[in-house]
Amino acid sequence: MQTNNSEVKIYEGENLQELIYKAKEELGENVKILHYEEIVEKSWWFPFRKKKKFKLFVEKQEEVQKQTPEINFDELLSKVEEMIEEKIKMVYQPIEVPECNVYKASSELDLEEFTGESIDLIHMLIKKGVEPEYAKEIVRSSCGLDIDTNKLDLTFSTFEEALINGFKENISFFNNFDLSADESKFKVLTFVGPTGVGKTTNLFKIASDFILNKNLKVGVISTDTFKVGAVEQARFYANVLNIPFYTLSDYKNLRKTLLELSNMDVVLIDTVGRSHYDSWRLAEIKEILKGGMEWLDCILTISCNYSYTEAINVVNKYKSYFPVRYLLFTKIDESSNPSLIVNLAMKTKLPVTYISVGQRVPEDIKILTPKLLASYFLEEMHE
Repeated sequence: MQTNNSEVKIYEGENLQELIYKAKEELGENVKILHYEEIVEKSWWFPFRKKKKFKLFVEKQEEVQKQTPEINFDELLSKVEEMIEEKIKMVYQPIEVPECNVYKASSELDLEEFTGESIDLIHMLIKKGVEPEYAKEIVRSSCGLDIDTNKLDLTFSTFEEALINGFKENISFFNNFDLSADESKFKVLTFVGPTGVGKTTNLFKIASDFILNKNLKVGVISTDTFKVGAVEQARFYANVLNIPFYTLSDYKNLRKTLLELSNMDVVLIDTVGRSHYDSWRLAEIKEILKGGMEWLDCILTISCNYSYTEAINVVNKYKSYFPVRYLLFTKIDESSNPSLIVNLAMKTKLPVTYISVGQRVPEDIKILTPKLLASYFLEEMHE
């Protein structure tokens, strides 16, 4: 006999062991025995004969099913990125992000130390977007003491000469990458930067310059296997230049390929463009590049269309992942002023190298010099 009492079940019978077997058979091995009662009944026909019965009280234990926990990948990635950011903060001191430059009237600028044309040149630079303190540093470098006023004034006859000298004194211009510094070692230059700044096109412009103008042996490696058409574009340029070209996506193959290209004077590595806010993807690029980290010098590619504040954010993020050594500026032909070049170079102290002046390969790239930079501010675009 069996009765139900909500969660508790009662089994009755003459054999206690059989009741336990029956309960386990029906409810499972994890049935919980609460207690049992022994009942003695007298027979109507034989008063002196007693009959034993048992009541078994059991409770069915709900089986706890071990479920595979559902993984929230977005939350997991977020936590990993937070861990990466914390590690970076421990070893890397970011460049302070500046406030946006707002042009100040003469009465608001502290120009007490200057006089004459030096003040005019400072105002011209600030109107074109150069940070006030940088504008003063550039002009100060081209000034001498005016005896009559006991203040600083330009010692050059033209603004162009003053700017060329000021840029030369305050910005590091670099154009040879030490390619002949040690003939026993080949140079590896890696182009990194956000999406859409023109890394691939400008890499092959520079490769063309090395081959045609410097008579160097050049090899190219592309790790950009993500962007549709990127490999095809790179392979087309490599075929035109008749140079070795490899594609790969892991650090072991990168190291192997670099060793195979060790007879080159310089190897250029193209990377996939990633947002500086995408820490996870930047870490993926770093993982691939670690196969050649002992040789790498990274060129950070920056569009002149960026705001100063955003450009600082780009530099901070990329420097925290890669050994950034130089700045390459692109899209000057699409920008109304070149102030970003001055502001970023003076803020980060990173050397400036080439500047892209258009889309044509290999023509539209130039070595950035103080004279060329001055011409942009004076709106004298050199061909």
